[in-house]
Amino acid sequence: MAQSRWGNPIVYAAALMLIGVMLGPVLYIIIGGFRTNSQITTDPAGFPDPWVLSNYTDVLTGDTFWRQVGNSAIAALATTVGVVVLGVMASYVLARYRFRGRGAMYALFAAGLMFPATVAITPLYILVKNLGLVNTLPGVVLPQIAFGLPTTIIILVPFLQAIPKEIEEAAAIDRCSRLGFLWRMVLPLSVPGLITTGILAFIGSWNSYLLPLFILNDQDGFTLPLGVQAFSSQYSVDTAKVLAFTSLSMIPALVFFSLFERRIVGGLTGAVKG
Repeated sequence: MAQSRWGNPIVYAAALMLIGVMLGPVLYIIIGGFRTNSQITTDPAGFPDPWVLSNYTDVLTGDTFWRQVGNSAIAALATTVGVVVLGVMASYVLARYRFRGRGAMYALFAAGLMFPATVAITPLYILVKNLGLVNTLPGVVLPQIAFGLPTTIIILVPFLQAIPKEIEEAAAIDRCSRLGFLWRMVLPLSVPGLITTGILAFIGSWNSYLLPLFILNDQDGFTLPLGVQAFSSQYSVDTAKVLAFTSLSMIPALVFFSLFERRIVGGLTGAVKG
């Protein structure tokens, strides 16, 4: 009876082991920031004895960390706005209108999911350089918007297709324009999908490393992932401080994802149902 009520204990044991494997490195980095270099050298897997706060306070009181947080936040917010706005406009046309080449256009966006940024990084850098956007945040934001559109469109099109045709016909009878229908009806009904795509775009931009690595050269314009790499190189002999900087860099993304995890799952579920 106990086994049927609580499930197979082997499954729980395997799940706990998997969680431990996933959380182990994260906890090691966070706890390692509270240690000294001598403690890490003497006992790499031990707990802090005593606990040291200076590694974290040094990072938090410096301007480097906060400047890079600001750069990452600006790039992520700009990317999110661009992806959501352009994505919903393109999805609205693909979902609600019938025209020649509609299927091919949708297939083209779907194919974008299989096109990694690493393949296009060299021609993309040349394009950004010709536009004069090297070493600027717009040079990072614009390509990220382009690479975020396929996922956004694939998620939003089912949402917009699920809106009954009768609502659009009733809006037309009430002399509501197509843009008015988009603004007053489509957007409110697609809020779960918009939130999901916005969260995915924000997290993808926040964690982006390869594109900023090619575009940004000045440390004052570094985003947080690049800042971690630069900080690790600068303080390579101070392992404890590097662990503190790395753990602080992970916290915003972890908190953001934890808060909006249900929104992401709910939006994806709605897209599948649609």
